[in-house]
Amino acid sequence: MATEPDPDRLRALETRLHQAKGKPEVRQTETAKGFSQGEVAWRMVIELATGIMLGSAIGYGLDVLFGTLPVFLIVFSLFGFAAGIKTMLGTARELGRKAEKAGKSEGN
Repeated sequence: MATEPDPDRLRALETRLHQAKGKPEVRQTETAKGFSQGEVAWRMVIELATGIMLGSAIGYGLDVLFGTLPVFLIVFSLFGFAAGIKTMLGTARELGRKAEKAGKSEGN
């Protein structure tokens, strides 16, 4: 006793569903500027790695220059790590503000 669906009822149901949904929701996988969360994560990883590498390179260069091999390498590697973390936090803060601003403008 299989009956085929009534096309008019299906169209009416679709119309009611669209009205109930209202505005389309913002996808959770994209940030305010349209970057995916994966792209933002890679950006932060690259910022951290760059800070560490630059700090290590400066420390190694100073150690070779002054002949104190492990001292400046360790110190500047830690400075590079701290700079990378600071840059990552700044990026996260900036993206948070942009997402908040986009959410407020979409809510109006």
